[in-house]
Amino acid sequence: MSALTITLPQSLYTAAQIREAEHEAIHRGQCSQYDLVEQAGSAAMAILDSLEKSDCRTLVLVGKGNNGADALVLSRLLLARGNTPRVALLAAGKTPEHAQALKAYVNAGGEIENFDEDLLAEAEVIVDGMLGTGVAGELSEPLKQCIEAVNEQRAWVLSLDLPSGVNANTGNIIPVAIEADVTLCFGGLKQGLFTSRARHFAGTVMYASVGLGEILAETQPAAQRVDGGFLKDLLGRRARDSHKGKSGKVTVMGGNYGMAGAVRLAGEACLRAGAGLVTVISRPEHQLTVNANRPELMFWGCELVDMEVYLRLGWADVLVLGPGLGKDDWAYNLYKAVGLSDKPCVLDADALNLLSKEPCRQVNRVLTPHPGEAARLLGVTITEVEANRFDAVRKLHQIFGGVVLLKGAGTLIYDGNMLIVAPVGNPGLASGGCGDVLSGIIAALMAQGLETMTATVAGVVIHGEAADLAAKDGERGMLASDLMPFIRQLVNSDLI
Repeated sequence: MSALTITLPQSLYTAAQIREAEHEAIHRGQCSQYDLVEQAGSAAMAILDSLEKSDCRTLVLVGKGNNGADALVLSRLLLARGNTPRVALLAAGKTPEHAQALKAYVNAGGEIENFDEDLLAEAEVIVDGMLGTGVAGELSEPLKQCIEAVNEQRAWVLSLDLPSGVNANTGNIIPVAIEADVTLCFGGLKQGLFTSRARHFAGTVMYASVGLGEILAETQPAAQRVDGGFLKDLLGRRARDSHKGKSGKVTVMGGNYGMAGAVRLAGEACLRAGAGLVTVISRPEHQLTVNANRPELMFWGCELVDMEVYLRLGWADVLVLGPGLGKDDWAYNLYKAVGLSDKPCVLDADALNLLSKEPCRQVNRVLTPHPGEAARLLGVTITEVEANRFDAVRKLHQIFGGVVLLKGAGTLIYDGNMLIVAPVGNPGLASGGCGDVLSGIIAALMAQGLETMTATVAGVVIHGEAADLAAKDGERGMLASDLMPFIRQLVNSDLI
C-alpha cells in the first residue's frame, strides 16, 4: 500500500517532472510502470474506504491511458470487496499497463460497458479516470459531452490524479473539466491544481506518494505551496522596550476624487498588521473620510507634489502607491515622486497602470497586479494571462524586477528565484477594497523588518486566512473592512 495523506506536501511539480521521477524509479529497479498503476489504484481504494464510499453504487469512467489503468485497478479492488461497479470504457486502451489492468479486471469477473449517460443516473459515486495528466489540446466532442453530463449529476466524484480537463501545469481548463469533490494526486502534487480554474474543479486535494517520494525529494520543485502554517514563528514577540518608531513607518499614497476609501483601507490594514506609524497622502478634502473613524492615521492633504510630500517619502521605511490613485496629472506626479525615492515600495492598482505606460525595472519593490493589470503590464489579454499564470508571473518579474504578486484564485509570488503558490482565501475577497488591504499588510510587514519576499508571502497568507475567518458569516457580502480584526489576530498568532 502506498503512503496516503491528507496533510499535503509543500513541493509542487510539473507533469514532466512526475514522469521523469517515474522513469527514474523504474530505472533504479524500484518498481515497474505497472507497479505504479497498482499503487495508484490501491490508494484510490483507500480513499473510498476512508470516506465511507466503497460500498456505494459506483460508476468508473476509464480513459485510454494509464489514468484509465489506475481506474481499472480500483474497479478490480472494488469487485474483490463485493461491490460490483459499472465500468465504462471511453476509448480503446493505448498502453501496456492499460491492457494488463483490463485483463486483470475481466479475469476477476468484471464487465466493461460503453459509456451511456443513463449510467450516470444510477451512480452514487463516479470515479474519473479519463485523462489525468493526459490533456493535450482541445478535448474530443464525445469526451466534452461526457464531462458535461457528469457535472450535471449529483453524484459524489473522485478524480484520479487530476480532474479530467484540467491542465496539470497551468490549472487552466480546455474548455470543460470534471468538477470533483476529491482529487487524489499521485506521486507529487501538480502545480496547476492550486491556481487558476483548477481551484474550483479540484475540490479537496489529497495525495498518495505511490513510491516516488524519495526520488522527488531529490528533484528541485517547480514551485512551493504555502498555507497558514507559513505564519508560525514568523514575527514572534515584540521586545519589551519597543516603541512606535521601531515598529515601522509607512506612507500610503492614493485616494483620488471619489476614492478616499481605498487609502483609508490600506492605511488601517498597515496599522492592524503592526506598523507603528502610518501617514496617508491624499486629496485634502479626504481627510475627514480617512480620519473620522481612524484618528490613528496621520494625514497630509496634497494638491501639488511639493517639499512636504518628499519629506513624508523620506520619513517612511516603506511606501505604498496606488490605492484609489487614478491616472490624472495629480496621480502621475505622485507616481514620478515615488520613482525618485530609494525606499522600498508596494505598487498597486493605478500605480501599476501608470507603470505599464512607462516600464522600468526596479529591485526593491513589490508589484501586486490582478490579471487585468498584469495583462496591461505585459501587453496581452487577460485570457492569455490566465491561460498560464506561471509564465505570466515570470515574465512580469523579467521585465519589472522586484517581487511580483499575481492575484487570483491561487495567488502566485515570484522574486526571480522562488515561485510560491498560495491557495488561500475564498471568493468573499472578490469585492472592492480587498486589494488595498493586502497592500497595506505587505507594507507593514516590510516596515517591521521582514525581507521583501517573506513579507509578501506572509501578507498574502494573512490576507487569505483573515478572509476565511471573516467568512464565518458567509462569503457573499463580506467587506474588505471585515478583515481588520482578524489581521490583528493573525499577526499575533504566536501568542494564541
